[in-house]
Amino acid sequence: MSHKHEQLIQSIFREPISANIHWREAESLLHHLGAEIEPLSGARLRVKLNGYEDVLHRPHQGATLDRSAVKNLREYLARARVTPSLLEAEKPPAKNA
Repeated sequence: MSHKHEQLIQSIFREPISANIHWREAESLLHHLGAEIEPLSGARLRVKLNGYEDVLHRPHQGATLDRSAVKNLREYLARARVTPSLLEAEKPPAKNA
């Protein structure tokens, strides 16, 4: 996983909830993780990842997610087993140079 995506996951799970996460970056992360994204009516999207399905919403105005949208994304990623601690545990051990 790229450093950029790792940092984005950290930002999504950081407290207090950030209001500076761009939808385009979140969507890129979901694609990178292998999510299937299907547009529904309006700003709604059906997202399937690791056997979990939910409906997420694109921002209506502007390009950044508000705090409630970040919270919804965080909860969805946690259910799909994508959290900073789980990703850290999956990393291979660092090689000694």
